[in-house]
Amino acid sequence: MQRREFLRAGLVTVGSWGSGLPLGCGDESEPGGPVRDGPEQFPQSVASGDPRPDSVVLWTRVDADEDLEVELELFSDAMLTTRAQWTDGPGQTVLATAEHDHCVKFRVTGLDPDTVYYYRFVIDKAGERLGSQIGRTRTAPADDADRTVRFAFVACQDYGGRYYNSYVHLLTQPDLDFFVHLGDYVYETAGDEGFQDVVEGRTVEFDDQAGVLTVARGEGDSFQAAKSLDNYRQLYRIFRSDLALQRVHEQLPMFAIWDDHEFSDDCWGATATYQDGKVDETDKDRRRAANQAWFEYMPVDYANPGFDYDPSAEPPDDLRIWREFGFGKHVHLVLTDLRSHRTDHLVAEDAYPGTVVLTQAQLEGQGELPEDATPYVEDIDTYQGGLYAPELRTAATAAGYPEDRISGAVSAGWINDVLAESGSAVAPIDEAALAMLPRGHAYTDLMKGSLWSRIGSRYLVARDIFARFAAQQWAASDGASEQAMGPEQEAWFLDTMRGSTRTWKVWGNEFCLMPLQIDLSQLGVPESFKRIFHINVDDWNGLGNRRDALLRELSAVPNVVAITGDIHAFFAGTPMVRDDASKKIVEFVTSSISSTTFQRLLQNQVEDDPVLSNVNGAAALATAIKDLLLLPNGPNPHLGHADVTSHGYAVVEASGTQLLTSFFAHAEAEAKVSHYDDANLDALFTTTEFRVDAGAPELFQNFDGVWKRWDPTTRDWVA
Repeated sequence: MQRREFLRAGLVTVGSWGSGLPLGCGDESEPGGPVRDGPEQFPQSVASGDPRPDSVVLWTRVDADEDLEVELELFSDAMLTTRAQWTDGPGQTVLATAEHDHCVKFRVTGLDPDTVYYYRFVIDKAGERLGSQIGRTRTAPADDADRTVRFAFVACQDYGGRYYNSYVHLLTQPDLDFFVHLGDYVYETAGDEGFQDVVEGRTVEFDDQAGVLTVARGEGDSFQAAKSLDNYRQLYRIFRSDLALQRVHEQLPMFAIWDDHEFSDDCWGATATYQDGKVDETDKDRRRAANQAWFEYMPVDYANPGFDYDPSAEPPDDLRIWREFGFGKHVHLVLTDLRSHRTDHLVAEDAYPGTVVLTQAQLEGQGELPEDATPYVEDIDTYQGGLYAPELRTAATAAGYPEDRISGAVSAGWINDVLAESGSAVAPIDEAALAMLPRGHAYTDLMKGSLWSRIGSRYLVARDIFARFAAQQWAASDGASEQAMGPEQEAWFLDTMRGSTRTWKVWGNEFCLMPLQIDLSQLGVPESFKRIFHINVDDWNGLGNRRDALLRELSAVPNVVAITGDIHAFFAGTPMVRDDASKKIVEFVTSSISSTTFQRLLQNQVEDDPVLSNVNGAAALATAIKDLLLLPNGPNPHLGHADVTSHGYAVVEASGTQLLTSFFAHAEAEAKVSHYDDANLDALFTTTEFRVDAGAPELFQNFDGVWKRWDPTTRDWVA
């Protein structure tokens, strides 16, 4: 094991909630002398990760003002009486330095497979040996081991005003081998009123105010976000001060990937999206800071065991987190990175709503001209002698929008709307003239109604028009318009999945594969809303052609199951190729540990958006989102289960014949109350059980002892 050098930060208070492991001094006759318990010196406790049959990564952070040696002690028993043998032997030390926040990591090798080990870290302070909290970890079973594997998967654990009750309950689950964290381990913002609460004693307040990013979204409406390396490090220090999270790390090894909040909400590459295109939010230094903090605090086994983060490296090639692990004969865990290499959202947040994105000729090139195509003028500067161009540009300038973006083909409906809203004396394009114009699609037809907006770009996008636009971009760019993994990672991913000989190929996937669509065509909403919408295209729904290409490949691989986070809801279903329902896999989506639930987020978005907030019935639609998603004969034949109002986690049990998945859910309100000391935590949770049988990508749910199969054709569970 090589020396590591890692950096200092302020002390985070450790409470008194009990650990499941005993504190003990071990054998005082061992080399080095007796060890006194000193958990206050290790304020973020200990953690382990990425177990293989012969190795595991062990982590801690020391509260110190100077560089110091940290010794690892490894034992075969919980009472720390029997030293375990490992390749480098006992007494191994690592230097904890300010360069990496005084975090240290040991990659311990030469271990026995499928074996529980106990460990602690020891420092010398003023001649006294002080020991950390005791950790428990477990190596993976050997490649040929024919045994059932049990693990949990979790996501999205915002800290402000919320508690990790799900972790307390997770620790009551028997025989877990590990847990998978699918991202949003920390949240980079503090006090974002769109989804975060401010509660005394449970807040994030950045010490490095000079390095912080202040985000203003309106008059008097602002919040702070991490920007500097110290900001990001402090997030991990604060989040890991939580006792429930500490206990999970002390008991179980973790596999982690990131989603967006480890860097910035709805990010792509090194680009944030807080301002919806008003400014360029690309910041590679900020991305490096986020990545370095993640590297320092996560117990990850990199492809190069001696890897150390280089702050001068260029993102996204500074840190590779995609990797794969085997657990006996039946589980192959494949983890991906869907943020670092992904392309921009297909509809830019600052796109001019009136700009035509599909001309009549382009639409006819895809087939018949669709009925929902709308009239447009082919050149705003020449149509009617350029009559309307000055009106549009004046309105754009008044809104602070760049007027030079208004050129070429522009939606006639948008022109008329701008004239009406600005009170212009110029007459709108009349019905007779509209009938003579060519027909196509503009950004406004996708429901982008504002100059800068996440609505119509990342959220609530007209499905069918989006599909046509995406198809045109996909063909024109030879697939470059929709990148999630990037070519190198995607080739590795598919080769790994196709080459796996284990029963279950479990894909640790950051965001939702299954389309989440709502059909408003029969509801009492304004005419422009009477269509089918994608709720979210920040996930795979915004990369539909790339998803179809992957699903075609994965459907030929036996027993592929995706486990997913990000969306703050529980979903279960069978994502499928859009034009071939026979090509599908199974997906389980876990809700958030604590972050604002999916339904609540939608309600907040309606309230905050200047267009949606004035649409009659929009708030009611957000409240009814589960019913809309599961509507009989609706647009989601792949979706068998939805719970959009609960927090929780999932547990998987995988054998040679079946994969069982259980969702453990608790009510949203309970996340705002600590249940860490509750004697009967089971009363807080409900359980929903699913099954997948080896050999067929079919989803079953347990209804009071009767297993029923989800039938996408009838949109129902059948016996």
